[in-house]
Amino acid sequence: MSKRHVITTVNGDQTEFLADPGMTLLDALRDEMGLTGSKEGCGSGDCGACSVIVDGRIVCSCLVLAAEAEGKRIETIEGMAQEGLHPLQQKFLEHAALQCGYCTPGLLMASKALLDANPDPTETEARYWLAGNLCRCTGYDKIIRAVLDAAAELRQVRAA
Repeated sequence: MSKRHVITTVNGDQTEFLADPGMTLLDALRDEMGLTGSKEGCGSGDCGACSVIVDGRIVCSCLVLAAEAEGKRIETIEGMAQEGLHPLQQKFLEHAALQCGYCTPGLLMASKALLDANPDPTETEARYWLAGNLCRCTGYDKIIRAVLDAAAELRQVRAA
């Protein structure tokens, strides 16, 4: 089978690549674009380490074919911090919500998608939203505290 020419927008920049028929979006991001922040933890959509935002929705990039990115707007962890750390990244640091860091990019992207959709989540809503992201090191309490703290800070910034 022949490769497909894909034109997409990644972190605000139009990007083109050639996709093999079975290539995943995760493979395209890492191998074709050099964006290695998204990690393959399971390859079956169970861990969330490869989470990215596609047209405003959080997805496991290991489950999306690269060719499906045609015309889509994709956000990865590399695009999160534009001018200094994003408030979510800062709060993850302040709350020690990371240890080995393998799951952190996926958790940050899922957290960003949550706050984009719901700027004032309850603890229960945050826990439910992040249930698709597994972390073996930190336990989830620090992560949830960081997300809720970042949400409060972002609300203050928007209100100002």
